[in-house]
Amino acid sequence: MAAARPSLGRVFPGSSILFLCDMQEKFRHKIAYFPQIVSVAARMLRVARLLEVPVMLTEQYPQGLGPTVPELGAEGLQPLSKTCFSMVPALRQELDSRPQLESVLLCGIEAQACILDPCSYPGLAPASLYLQNTTLDLLDRGLQVHVVVDACSSRSQVDRLVALARMRQSGAFLSTSEGLILQLVGDAANPKFKEIQKLIKEPAPDSGLLGLFQGQNPLLH
Repeated sequence: MAAARPSLGRVFPGSSILFLCDMQEKFRHKIAYFPQIVSVAARMLRVARLLEVPVMLTEQYPQGLGPTVPELGAEGLQPLSKTCFSMVPALRQELDSRPQLESVLLCGIEAQACILDPCSYPGLAPASLYLQNTTLDLLDRGLQVHVVVDACSSRSQVDRLVALARMRQSGAFLSTSEGLILQLVGDAANPKFKEIQKLIKEPAPDSGLLGLFQGQNPLLH
């Protein structure tokens, strides 16, 4: 019997959704490269809107961690509040309503852990694997997960690196924002290409990825 063909990880606007995870005010000064991460996520959001890719936004315990930062440009999106350490329970109804869905594009924080002082926020764990748990839950549903590596971060670069490696080991695809954007566009003849070309004319800001990927890093091989 022939071996099953591995998934190629292609993405198309009609079968994709963009998840924006917990980019909130209290994390602004805690997360490595926070302004750059939000800037890239905002770029992904603008492209998703142009290509009519649905977008879902979550906030972790907003009473304590504040609202989504305004520079994300998420006006018009209704954030879903959660306390679970994964986006999926809060978005289960949305996922169930989209039988054509194949791919989830994932941006946000934290790739591995989140600063939560249990004294300040009773009932919440001091560290939670938001993106990692979200990825595992989505893979468990049979969906492809594309982690936008230049739009995800953690407090610690070590946590970020290990979380990316863990998600890749579990079957997620690691992609850059520009790589995914061009896959979604598909063709320079796309009527939205000129507008999107303006968005990606300037390279995405440096978010410290070269330091994670340089050399023979055994975690990413």
